[in-house]
Amino acid sequence: MTLGLESLDYIIFLVYFVIVSAYGYWIYKNKGKQSADSKDFFLAEGSLTWWAIGASIIASNISAEQFIGMSGQAFQLGIAISVYELLGGVSLLIVAVYFLPMYLNNKIFTMPQFLAKRYDGRLATIMAVFWLFLYIFVNLTSIIYLGGLSLEKMTGFSFMTCALFLTIFAVIITLGGMKVIGYTDVIQVVCLIFGGLATTYLALELLSNKVGTGAGVLEGMRLIAQKANGHLHMIFKPGEYQVHDGKGGFIDAYHQVPGIMMFIIGGQWVNNLSYFGCNQYITQRALGANITTARRGVLFAAFMKMLMPFIVVLPGLAAYVIFKENADSSIVNGITQNGIVKPDNAYPVLLNLLPVGLKGLAFAALTAAIVASLAGKANSISTIYMLDIHTKFFNKNLTEKQTVWTGRVAIVIAFIIALLVSPLLANFGQAFEYIQVYTGYVSPGILSIFVLGFFWKKATANGALAAAVLSIVLSTVIASVYPEFPFMNRMGLVFWICSLVHIVISLLQGKGKDQANAFEVKKEWFKVDTPFTIGAWVVVGIFVIIYTVFW
Repeated sequence: MTLGLESLDYIIFLVYFVIVSAYGYWIYKNKGKQSADSKDFFLAEGSLTWWAIGASIIASNISAEQFIGMSGQAFQLGIAISVYELLGGVSLLIVAVYFLPMYLNNKIFTMPQFLAKRYDGRLATIMAVFWLFLYIFVNLTSIIYLGGLSLEKMTGFSFMTCALFLTIFAVIITLGGMKVIGYTDVIQVVCLIFGGLATTYLALELLSNKVGTGAGVLEGMRLIAQKANGHLHMIFKPGEYQVHDGKGGFIDAYHQVPGIMMFIIGGQWVNNLSYFGCNQYITQRALGANITTARRGVLFAAFMKMLMPFIVVLPGLAAYVIFKENADSSIVNGITQNGIVKPDNAYPVLLNLLPVGLKGLAFAALTAAIVASLAGKANSISTIYMLDIHTKFFNKNLTEKQTVWTGRVAIVIAFIIALLVSPLLANFGQAFEYIQVYTGYVSPGILSIFVLGFFWKKATANGALAAAVLSIVLSTVIASVYPEFPFMNRMGLVFWICSLVHIVISLLQGKGKDQANAFEVKKEWFKVDTPFTIGAWVVVGIFVIIYTVFW
């Protein structure tokens, strides 16, 4: 299915492309340091404002998997899938209050650097190599793959042409360094939000026209409440709802979003805190700023996370009602392939029905989300490679100019590898589903390593290494022996087991160099100012209200 963009759509997209590129060049030439400073290149040290930090976090976080994947899961599961965004906002507050002070006060610029300072170089090197492989072969590759597929459907150009365009666009932005990425991400987020909201508005209008009386958006909202009541619950019980699995069958909704247990066991917390608190391409945005600016930037990102369900969830719900009521043959046929219901087709099908001009805006919004994520992840790849591998093992005497130049070479090489590998993901069927599961194998161990490393002085490197290895092994065993055990609950269970093993090994090992590396922790580090406190309570209030209304 191809959208077939018109001339006006391409003009609108070209305007977006020129504005982002020109603004990025202006930032590169006029903002911040003019010297070849590696910290300025990798961290934009001191030059990002709170709103640029917040916008850049969201731009790196939101990509094709949210627009396409989460809308598809909204079609499949309903608003319960919003937990990833809503709890993500709350998790960002925890990261701002407790994680950021530990990074900034201990002058941590990369995640492997934290491991080296707190534990030992052995663990830092192992995890640095692991993160590089993860970011290149999982994150960068999957975004190019999903982005290329999305643009292929929108434009009719071949997958490789679309993937190459996204890669070149992202390279242009990334080579300018974190400073350019951070400020151009502001434009990217504006396009992302307004383009996404326009699609949501038109999806609800379409629902009103196809199923209702054509009274508009509010009627579209009422129709969702009336005809998709089973999709308007945040908490599922086992066996309560059977939903399309995208493979021609049905699956228990509880298996994917396991109700209250994902909070009690903690799987959803593990997923979000690991992603936002221990992830180089998320935390990196704040590591070059002072604590006040960094916290306000993260708070701004938390507010925008609460907005994301309106952008990525509501279109999926609208498509579900139209599909359920068999109200539009193009939507029904577009979502169904060879008799199999494909929820991930929901968002592309809706885009196909946008009027000329707005297709161009949606094209720009989706491209903005993809390019911003690619740029953020590529910069983090270069940062980890240069600061934690190249300057330690290959050349310790690089000048600042050489460090930046080599970092740019690393960016280009990472993109070339990801571009070449990306078509191979088509051979893995539900490739992105497997990628998410694979990432979930390591998140519990990583979070255990970081939390205990921050706040428990007796944590040792051997305990941390055991937690990292056990996380992968235990997740694999549980997935094989108990395949019906919900993914999120498995993450929570594995986290607690890994933490227990980490603690036991550390206690048995006794005092040593690892404990001498323990970070100082001061209570005053975790105090926040009044504006942050007010904003945080508003975010938590939104979370509580949504769960109270839609429980």
